[in-house]
Amino acid sequence: MPKTRFFPALCLTLLAAFALPQAQADETTQARPAQWAQPVAAQYNLYQMSPTLYRSALPDSAAQPLLEKLQIATVINFLPEADDAWLKTPGVTQVQLPYRTNHVDDADVLAALRAIQTAQAQGPVLMHCKHGVDRTGLMAAMYRVVVQDWSKEDALKEMTQGGFGQTSHFKDGVSYMTKADIPKLREALSSGACSTSAFASCAVKGWFKSS
Repeated sequence: MPKTRFFPALCLTLLAAFALPQAQADETTQARPAQWAQPVAAQYNLYQMSPTLYRSALPDSAAQPLLEKLQIATVINFLPEADDAWLKTPGVTQVQLPYRTNHVDDADVLAALRAIQTAQAQGPVLMHCKHGVDRTGLMAAMYRVVVQDWSKEDALKEMTQGGFGQTSHFKDGVSYMTKADIPKLREALSSGACSTSAFASCAVKGWFKSS
């Protein structure tokens, strides 16, 4: 090939190579279902699920201006460590509900969903764990199904294919959600019950306190 043709051809090849990943990224962004949580800040794995509910990984002190911009009024933490170390914004309510997906039960889910609903009356809510993947992912999916009336299939698809983290982390959450009795959870959430079972440890503790 003559040199006069070689260099233009090479330039076009390089341009195409660099443009392809961007085109694929744009296609992925466009293909994201509108009802799924939408990205807000990648460095915190922060997504908006609804006008009053956000999900993320563990924030840090540098995230406070962003949370103030989003008008976050309550932060719900699923970790055993409190948020005091990074959350210094006055007036933001801190709720700590530590749990592990490999030991999750209906009482954990109801406590989280009830905390979200209660907090939403005061303003936007952020829920988080360490990476914003498994613990936060399960509660986000359960919120979709129990509160927003999504199907399990749709909620699981968002949880595992939504770009929140490695799919290997979802095994326990998927197992729990597949077996969960959604009508019973809705009934318990509505009635104020701490669990779907009258013999759950939280219910038994309630008996002793009332007696």
